[in-house]
Amino acid sequence: MWTGTVGTRGFVVALAVLTTGSMCGAPVPSSHPAAAVSSVRKEIVLELVSTAENSTKSWRSSYGYIADIGDGQGYTAGIVGWCSGTGDMLTLVRRYSLTNPGNLLQKYLPGLQRVMDAPYKSRPALSLTLLGRAFTTDWAAAARTAQFQAAQRAERDRAYWDPAMVDATRDRLSPLGQYIYYDISVNHGPGSSSESFGGIVARVKADGHLPPAQGGDEIAYLSAIVAARDAVLRTSGTYQVDGRSSIAGTFLRQKKLDLALPLRWSVYGDSYAIATPPAP
Repeated sequence: MWTGTVGTRGFVVALAVLTTGSMCGAPVPSSHPAAAVSSVRKEIVLELVSTAENSTKSWRSSYGYIADIGDGQGYTAGIVGWCSGTGDMLTLVRRYSLTNPGNLLQKYLPGLQRVMDAPYKSRPALSLTLLGRAFTTDWAAAARTAQFQAAQRAERDRAYWDPAMVDATRDRLSPLGQYIYYDISVNHGPGSSSESFGGIVARVKADGHLPPAQGGDEIAYLSAIVAARDAVLRTSGTYQVDGRSSIAGTFLRQKKLDLALPLRWSVYGDSYAIATPPAP
C-alpha cells in the first residue's frame, strides 16, 4: 500500500498519503449508486487482489494475519492489510468495538489512538511499544471468531469495495475496470492526494483519457489508469515489473474486459489461475 518500500506481502507505503490519513477515510459520497456485482464476480475480484496482498487466492485465510513487515506502517493485518500506522486499523477496531463491546481488541484502542497522534516516523516503533506481542496474539485470537471476521468484511466493503464500485459505476466500467479500481483503492488508499486512488483517476481524466461514460475507449482508459499508478510507484522507487499492476496488464493485453474464465496471471513471481466459477 502506498509508495515506499515493498514488504513481503507486496505492500508499498506513500509518505504523503500516510500523513493525510487518506487510507482510513469513509466512503466517498456519490449520487450514483453502485451497480450490483454478482457474488461470483466479487469473489473473482477478491481472489485477484488477495494474490497481490497475501500471496494466496484464499483471502479468508488472512483474517488472522498480523506482522510488522518493515514497511514503515507499524503492524499490517487482516484481509486488506489494515495498518496501525495509517489509521485504518484504528477505524476497524473502533467500529468492531461498537458492534461487539468487550471484545479482545477493544482495550488496544487507546494505544492505537496514541500511535496515530504521533508523528508519522514515530508510528512503527510506537506500534511495537504500545501494542506489542499481546496485541498480535489477541488479533489472531479475535480473527478466529465469526464476529471479527464479519467486522473485517464489513469494513473492507465500507471503506474500499463500495466506494470503488460507486466510481466504477459512474464511469461505466467493465468487470476488469471494477477490479482495477478496487485494487488501486486498496493499494493506494481511497483519498484524493496525488498518490491515492482519487488523485490517480483525476489526473488521468485531466490528461484527456476518458472513461466509457464520457465516450472513451475502455481499454485505452484503463491502460492510462494502470500507467498512472505505475508512475506513482516509479516516483517512489517501488515499481516492480512483476508487481500487482502486472495482473491488470495481462488482462488488458488479452482484452478480457469481462474477466471471463479461465483467468491466468502471475504476481511477484507466483502463478495463479481461476478455471471455474469460485464459490462466494
